[in-house]
Amino acid sequence: MTDQAATQLTPEQLAHAIAQLASDRKAIDLVELQVREVLGYTDYFVVATGNTERQVKAIHDGIHRGLKDEYGILPRRVEGLTESRWVLMDYLDVVVHIFTPDAREYYRLEQLWGEVPKRAVGD
Repeated sequence: MTDQAATQLTPEQLAHAIAQLASDRKAIDLVELQVREVLGYTDYFVVATGNTERQVKAIHDGIHRGLKDEYGILPRRVEGLTESRWVLMDYLDVVVHIFTPDAREYYRLEQLWGEVPKRAVGD
Protein backbone atom coordinates (compact mmCIF):
# COMPACT_ATOMS: atom_id res chain seq x y z
CA MET A 1 0.00 0.00 0.00
CA THR A 2 0.98 3.62 -0.28
CA ASP A 3 2.04 6.05 2.41
CA GLN A 4 -1.43 7.55 2.12
CA ALA A 5 -2.90 4.21 3.24
CA ALA A 6 -0.57 4.25 6.24
CA THR A 7 -1.76 7.68 7.32
CA GLN A 8 -5.37 6.53 7.08
CA LEU A 9 -4.97 3.99 9.89
CA THR A 10 -6.29 5.32 13.17
CA PRO A 11 -4.25 4.57 16.29
CA GLU A 12 -6.90 2.02 17.29
CA GLN A 13 -6.71 0.29 13.88
CA LEU A 14 -2.92 0.27 14.07
CA ALA A 15 -3.02 -1.29 17.55
CA HIS A 16 -5.45 -3.97 16.31
CA ALA A 17 -3.26 -4.69 13.25
CA ILE A 18 -0.19 -5.04 15.46
CA ALA A 19 -2.02 -7.33 17.87
CA GLN A 20 -3.18 -9.52 14.99
CA LEU A 21 0.35 -9.77 13.57
CA ALA A 22 1.67 -10.71 17.03
CA SER A 23 -1.08 -13.30 17.39
CA ASP A 24 -0.12 -14.77 14.03
CA ARG A 25 3.33 -15.43 15.54
CA LYS A 26 1.76 -17.18 18.54
CA ALA A 27 2.28 -14.35 21.04
CA ILE A 28 0.59 -15.03 24.36
CA ASP A 29 -1.13 -12.75 26.87
CA LEU A 30 -1.76 -10.09 24.22
CA VAL A 31 -3.20 -6.87 25.59
CA GLU A 32 -3.95 -3.45 24.13
CA LEU A 33 -3.78 -0.62 26.65
CA GLN A 34 -5.34 2.71 25.69
CA VAL A 35 -2.94 5.16 27.36
CA ARG A 36 -3.78 8.39 25.50
CA GLU A 37 -5.44 9.95 28.56
CA VAL A 38 -2.42 9.40 30.81
CA LEU A 39 0.56 9.68 28.45
CA GLY A 40 1.39 12.51 26.10
CA TYR A 41 3.57 10.58 23.66
CA THR A 42 1.37 7.69 22.45
CA ASP A 43 -2.22 6.47 22.29
CA TYR A 44 -1.77 2.72 22.77
CA PHE A 45 0.57 0.14 24.20
CA VAL A 46 0.36 -3.33 22.72
CA VAL A 47 1.90 -5.80 25.17
CA ALA A 48 2.77 -9.35 24.17
CA THR A 49 4.79 -12.27 25.46
CA GLY A 50 6.92 -14.79 23.61
CA ASN A 51 7.89 -17.97 25.43
CA THR A 52 11.57 -17.63 24.49
CA GLU A 53 13.95 -14.93 23.29
CA ARG A 54 13.80 -16.52 19.86
CA GLN A 55 10.01 -16.23 19.80
CA VAL A 56 10.19 -12.59 20.99
CA LYS A 57 12.39 -11.87 17.96
CA ALA A 58 10.01 -13.78 15.67
CA ILE A 59 7.06 -11.71 16.96
CA HIS A 60 9.05 -8.53 16.31
CA ASP A 61 9.93 -9.74 12.82
CA GLY A 62 6.30 -10.59 12.05
CA ILE A 63 5.04 -7.18 13.17
CA HIS A 64 7.84 -5.34 11.36
CA ARG A 65 7.38 -7.19 8.07
CA GLY A 66 3.58 -7.20 8.21
CA LEU A 67 3.23 -3.45 8.78
CA LYS A 68 5.91 -2.67 6.21
CA ASP A 69 4.45 -4.94 3.52
CA GLU A 70 0.76 -4.24 4.09
CA TYR A 71 0.73 -0.58 5.13
CA GLY A 72 4.16 0.84 4.32
CA ILE A 73 4.76 1.63 8.01
CA LEU A 74 8.15 1.34 9.69
CA PRO A 75 8.85 1.85 13.40
CA ARG A 76 10.52 5.13 14.38
CA ARG A 77 12.82 3.13 16.61
CA VAL A 78 13.36 -0.36 17.98
CA GLU A 79 15.14 -1.16 21.24
CA GLY A 80 16.15 -4.42 22.91
CA LEU A 81 16.41 -6.58 19.80
CA THR A 82 19.95 -7.73 20.62
CA GLU A 83 18.96 -9.47 23.85
CA SER A 84 15.30 -10.01 22.92
CA ARG A 85 14.07 -10.16 26.53
CA TRP A 86 12.07 -6.94 26.09
CA VAL A 87 11.73 -5.51 22.60
CA LEU A 88 10.18 -2.08 22.23
CA MET A 89 8.86 -0.94 18.83
CA ASP A 90 7.82 2.71 18.59
CA TYR A 91 5.19 3.45 15.93
CA LEU A 92 4.44 6.87 17.52
CA ASP A 93 0.68 6.36 18.04
CA VAL A 94 1.30 2.80 19.22
CA VAL A 95 4.24 1.48 21.24
CA VAL A 96 4.74 -2.29 21.18
CA HIS A 97 6.29 -4.14 24.13
CA ILE A 98 7.27 -7.77 23.50
CA PHE A 99 8.56 -9.61 26.56
CA THR A 100 9.85 -12.97 27.64
CA PRO A 101 7.71 -14.27 30.54
CA ASP A 102 10.31 -13.33 33.20
CA ALA A 103 10.78 -9.80 31.87
CA ARG A 104 7.02 -9.23 31.64
CA GLU A 105 6.56 -10.35 35.23
CA TYR A 106 9.40 -8.10 36.36
CA TYR A 107 8.21 -4.91 34.62
CA ARG A 108 4.45 -5.50 35.11
CA LEU A 109 3.23 -2.84 32.66
CA GLU A 110 -0.42 -3.83 33.03
CA GLN A 111 -0.28 -3.17 36.77
CA LEU A 112 1.55 0.11 36.25
CA TRP A 113 -1.19 1.34 33.88
CA GLY A 114 -4.00 -0.57 35.60
CA GLU A 115 -6.59 2.22 35.38
CA VAL A 116 -6.49 2.67 31.59
CA PRO A 117 -8.95 0.98 29.20
CA LYS A 118 -7.67 -2.48 28.32
CA ARG A 119 -8.55 -5.05 25.67
CA ALA A 120 -7.32 -8.63 25.83
CA VAL A 121 -6.62 -10.08 22.40
CA GLY A 122 -6.96 -13.71 21.33
CA ASP A 123 -7.86 -16.92 23.05
